[in-house]
Amino acid sequence: MSVTAQVESRIARMRKGVPFSIEGFYELGTESAVQKAFSRLAKSGEIVRVSKGFYVRPKSIESLPGAKVMPSPEEVAKAWARNYGYKLVSNGFEAAYRIGLQTQAPARTIYWTNGPSREFKVGNSTVEVKHVASSKLKWLNQPEGMILRGLSVMEPEHFKPEQFRKVFKRLSLTGSEKERVLSNLKHSTLNSQWRQKLAQVESATV
Repeated sequence: MSVTAQVESRIARMRKGVPFSIEGFYELGTESAVQKAFSRLAKSGEIVRVSKGFYVRPKSIESLPGAKVMPSPEEVAKAWARNYGYKLVSNGFEAAYRIGLQTQAPARTIYWTNGPSREFKVGNSTVEVKHVASSKLKWLNQPEGMILRGLSVMEPEHFKPEQFRKVFKRLSLTGSEKERVLSNLKHSTLNSQWRQKLAQVESATV
């Protein structure tokens, strides 16, 4: 079977609307042959390039003939991170908003990663991915990770320990989970001022 036929066969099995990397197809032949096959499929409309090296099988909308559902830039960014094994988390301001430490939603969607910084744009929507120190990605999307990133963009002198009541409620933490989270955060990379604040929260919680 030719490289083109193998590429077409595999793409036909890909889920529509889900971004995928061209790199996963290079095992089928030379990079040049695979790229030519992708180019032909893109010209025919079978696939759409959504970012450098990433494509998608467009998904049709039954009620709107001719209209296509495309992945969001967030979905493309996550596919990119999975493909290269990078960590990807919401940035500190987004984390602070989600757990109730601040009320204003961030104006832009920004992710933090241990991979290279880059931007993903699909249509009129854009997502920025910023490289940060690995210490800011600790615990990923666990409660400790969300709180760590949220606190990292706030000033400890403006923080009141009682604000953690809202945080615990948002994260639906049990008593033992609260103790674990506070203990882990006290031994994290947060500065001494934050550790003092967390000790106050711990005293009020226990």
